[in-house]
Formats: sequence, C-alpha cells, structure tokens
Amino acid sequence: MQFYLRLVTSTEGGKYVVACFGVSGLRRKRFKMRKRNRKILAAGAALLMVSGYFPLTGQAANAIEEKPLAGITLSLDRYCESVLENARKEEQKAQEESGGGDSGEGKTTVTSNVPDKEQKEKEERIKLNLKYDKLGIADVDTYLNVRAHAGESYKIIGKMTKNTGCNIISEKKGWSKIESGNVKGYVKSEYLIKGEEAEKRALKVATLKAVVDTETLNVRFLPSTDSPIYDQLSEDEDYTVEKEHLTEEFVSSYISKHCSKRAVQDVNKDEMYGDLENWVMLSIDNEKMFVSKDFITLKYKLNRAVTIKEESRKSSSSDSSSHSSIYSSIVSYAMQFLGNRYVWGGTSLTNGTDCSGFTMGIYRHFGYSIPRTSSAQAAATRSVSSSEVQVGDLFFYGSGSVSHVALYIGNGQIIHASNARDGIKISSAYYRQPLKIGRVM
Repeated sequence: MQFYLRLVTSTEGGKYVVACFGVSGLRRKRFKMRKRNRKILAAGAALLMVSGYFPLTGQAANAIEEKPLAGITLSLDRYCESVLENARKEEQKAQEESGGGDSGEGKTTVTSNVPDKEQKEKEERIKLNLKYDKLGIADVDTYLNVRAHAGESYKIIGKMTKNTGCNIISEKKGWSKIESGNVKGYVKSEYLIKGEEAEKRALKVATLKAVVDTETLNVRFLPSTDSPIYDQLSEDEDYTVEKEHLTEEFVSSYISKHCSKRAVQDVNKDEMYGDLENWVMLSIDNEKMFVSKDFITLKYKLNRAVTIKEESRKSSSSDSSSHSSIYSSIVSYAMQFLGNRYVWGGTSLTNGTDCSGFTMGIYRHFGYSIPRTSSAQAAATRSVSSSEVQVGDLFFYGSGSVSHVALYIGNGQIIHASNARDGIKISSAYYRQPLKIGRVM
C-alpha cells in the first residue's frame, strides 16, 4: 500500500491548504499559515516523505514527476525552496490584487493594532483627567482676556492662552462666565470652542503633566538617586512629561549624546536600568531631566488661565518716579506678547524668540541695551535678593550655570519664552530654583 502527500500552495480565503491522499480516501486539513510557519510546514513535509510523495505545481512540478517514494531523487533543500517560492509569489499576488500588500519582493505587510490601542488608552486617560461640567477651550492665536465682569470696560484679572481649558459656568449676551485654574471671570463667548468640538480639541492638545506632590522636589540628570541633582521644582506648577515609559535603549542613547562624566560617574547602571519603570523624563524650558514617580502624579491636562494682578514697583531711595513708571511700562509691554511663538535663536517678539531674545527685546524697546545670551545677561545685571525683588527684575535659571532667563512681573510671577510647546507664558517665579535675580537699572 502506498501513501501520497500533496502540498497545494494556492490559497483559499487567505488560508493555505494541505491535502493528504491515501487508499482509504481523502483527508483534508487547513492551516492559516503565517510567514514564520512556512519553514515549519516544509520541515513537516520532509517527515511525511517516509510514507508519501510530493507532486508539485509551478516550477517544482516541472522538475519531477509524480512517483512513489522509492523513485524520488530530488533533494529536500531544492524542494523546500521551491515550495516557499511558490507560496511567496501567490501571497504577494493576492496582496497586490487586494491593494493591501507591500510591492517589495519577498515582503509581507503585517497590520498592527498596537498604535490604535495606545491611542485609545491615551484618550481614555485624557477623558478621566479632564473633569469639566461644560468644557470650553480658548480658540485664539495668542491670548484671551478674562475680565472681572461681563464687559470690555471691566478690569482684566487673568489671561487664557491658546488651547487653555475652562469650565463654562453660564452664558449670557455674548459673554461666558468661566473658571480655569485659580481664575474665575468672564470672557467673550465667541472665542471659546464648546461641546463636541471642544472635546475633540482636548484629545489633540491635552499634555501629560507631572503634578508635584511635595513642597520641593529634586530632579536629576539621570533616572537614579545616585545621579547629581539637576534642579529643584516647586508644587506651584505642572511640568511637561517628555517621556513616560523609559527603556534601557532610550536612556543609554541619551547618556551617550547628552550626559557628562559627572552625571554618570556615581551611578550603578544595572540598578538604574532595573528601576526605570519608576521614573519619567521631564522637559522644562527645553532642558531634559528625570524625576521619580514616587513624588508626582501623572495627569493629562489642558493649560489653565493665569491670574493677572497689578503690582506697582516698590519705592526706594534709589528709585525715581520716572524709573518706577518705566518698570511698570516694561511689564505692560511684555504682556502684549503672551502666547507668541518660541523660536530657539530668535529675537522677534512677534514672529518668534527664545528666552534671552525676549528679555533683550523688551528692554531694547525702552532704550536699554543688555547682552544677547542668558548667561551674559546674568553677568551684566546687579544681584538682588528674593526679599528685594521688584517688577522688571530678571530671574536666571539653570543647572550649575545659567541657561534660562525670565522677566518678573510681580505677585510671584514671571513672563518668559519657555519652549516651542508653550511659547511665551506666565509661570511662578519659583517654578524652579533661580540661580540669580538680576536688576538692569
């Protein structure tokens, strides 16, 4: 009694078919064959050669005739190669006909739903984090004034930059009463996106933030407590998360490109790589640093409105009334550019500037010349203590050396060109530890 095995490489409904023939009739089995299983199937065919033979289609069918096992002389290697080649060609042809395949030879397009899954998970997190009874989002190019009452003649008490979120409390005669952060007031309704459109916008613009759970928090050069302290953060601000899920490959590459020997020398890399799940990377003023998850809460958030309070410059024996007036004018002038673009190396207050270009441009408008870079500005200004700080002073930040500068506007706030994501914004003056407070005049 002889048995035969026929391997059919054509597809039926996207499945490859193996048919076994014997004297008792036909037995048929189907296998949904993936690319990685082709060699396994070919190897299985070799094992079955002890009781059957392989009549082939295509090139292999032309190479040998259908004979019992005793008459087969074709090598298994040539046979397997032929089977795989036929299978590859038919699969490629089927993909091309359906428009879903890769046109490159021998390639198979595999559709992954991982990005879709990650996007859905992100959207769910955003929905859970953004708890607004009635969501409104500022639809402006720069900023939207928040006023004490409904009317343009009333005092400005806050500002909402582009895509800032708020809770709409009520609407009447073209004005909306809103609450955002610590600001409660009125804005023109025409500049708010609402309803489903606001929800869609929120999914696009909400940013993962680290909310500090302690009064002062150390951030480090690397994700390890053995790494030197980069800076200190306060609980007055939310900080943008640059990367939530750290990997050994990512951190290793970051070290080779950005870290000095000082940052690495005391770090046990094996321990650090084993604890990466407990750290995140932050981005603050275009600087990257790491913080432990033990002291932060991660939330997707929209920007919040900032409070604007008028504060006149404190008088002193060295201040004339004209100088005090200039400082107040400097702050008012700087506020006009809130929400404008950040551009590294830029000096245009309207089209894009970096931090030192911003402060230089503000003072230049009033006839004062200060250097171009933040470190040079720090060197050129007179140091004052935090108890002596007054509007118009410059705050300098960095890790060991100055790398960022901001303009003090009073009430514990600064205005600065922060980064490409946020542009020119208002922050707490102590959102990070200042290295120096400098006075220009």
